[in-house]
Amino acid sequence: MSQILVELVKLASLIILLSRAIASMKRIDAVFSDVNGQQDGSLPFPADASVRFDHVSFSYSPDAADTLTDVSFFVPAGSTIGIIGGTGSGKSTLVHLLPRFYEPREGSIQIGGTDIRSVSAKALRSHIGMVPQKALLFQGTLRENMQWGCPDAGDDQLWDALAVAQAADFVREKCEGLDMKIEQEGRNLSGGQRQRLTIARALTGHPDILILDDSASALDYATDAALRKAIHEESSGRTVFLVSQRVSTVRNADQILVMADGKPEGIGTHAQLLKDCEEYRSICASQGVS
Repeated sequence: MSQILVELVKLASLIILLSRAIASMKRIDAVFSDVNGQQDGSLPFPADASVRFDHVSFSYSPDAADTLTDVSFFVPAGSTIGIIGGTGSGKSTLVHLLPRFYEPREGSIQIGGTDIRSVSAKALRSHIGMVPQKALLFQGTLRENMQWGCPDAGDDQLWDALAVAQAADFVREKCEGLDMKIEQEGRNLSGGQRQRLTIARALTGHPDILILDDSASALDYATDAALRKAIHEESSGRTVFLVSQRVSTVRNADQILVMADGKPEGIGTHAQLLKDCEEYRSICASQGVS
């Protein structure tokens, strides 16, 4: 009876595993069977990396309320725009529209005067460097991680990117250097180290547009300031989007866009917004910034 019960337990476990496997197979098949509704363009990436949002509205589903409503602003090529706002204000959604991760419901997004829907998706994304909120590293060496989007990058190019991202010093401290081992998701690194390496990876390919989506939240204020200074000095001609909840991160940007509930509440310099934008003054007051 004991032997029979053991085998019955094994059979029950096998049935559970099979049920999970079948459900997973159906979900994976649904993903691969999904047809991409986006129409790919054929134009190359424009020489001018200026960005214009023209009355852009967006919702994640046809029946849902708008996540973004009537957003319009212009970023000249080579300048930096800071995007600030509370949680759920639409900051990340806004920058995710730029590489066409999603399509706007209304309005248009233009780079160099060309609608991004007319530009080849491959060309568009190869000229945009994006660092998401969650620093994502892969199992392997540091060199393999940094060459992910730029496989031909040499060691000098990798070290230059690490220096700008304020990561060169701690990498040199490792005896392996660029061959240091990275565990899955960078579990053998601190949060700040993961963020700096993810920024360095985005900088390796010298993108024309750099998007930093709250990617320095784990850094102390001194390192964050040094990082922004280095990016500003290195990124001549590069258009930079700085998304953050820290006023100190965006206050020196050429212009700052204040978002609230998916709508732009104001745009201008730090001094102009302190004078004219109640939402920005409230954010500054909550962080003790004047």
